Amino acid sequence: MTVHHAVIPCLRYRDAPAAIDFLCRAFGFVRHAVYADEKDPRVVFHAELVFHGQMVMLGSDAPGPMRERFGWRTPAELGGITGCIYMVVDDADDHAATARAAGAEIVDGPKDNEGYPGRGYMARDPDGHLWSFGTYDPFAPQG
Repeated sequence: MTVHHAVIPCLRYRDAPAAIDFLCRAFGFVRHAVYADEKDPRVVFHAELVFHGQMVMLGSDAPGPMRERFGWRTPAELGGITGCIYMVVDDADDHAATARAAGAEIVDGPKDNEGYPGRGYMARDPDGHLWSFGTYDPFAPQG
């Protein structure tokens, strides 16, 4: 058995097909797999998007037992966030320009990190999820 060590964020979106298009255009994700309802392609049961070998998974935030059982809510519905997703990029300024051109709301930066190396920015997607992109790689040797 092959073991992949990864933490994979899983998100819910009101309009998952539109979110998939946005995340690919704005942030550079690539579709790995999208499993939509054959009768209603606006309902995405499960999608996997990759960026430089890393993955996020997402699905439709549709009314029903799963939403109620787990209390799924988008940040936009809640009026705030409880966390953000950080992703390492080669050039934060270039990445932010692409995201802005695709309609991402840039909420901070790009700017040099305060107190540690690198440069980064933060953006909000259409459902209110906060994304942080930066050149700081916590796995790279520091020195």
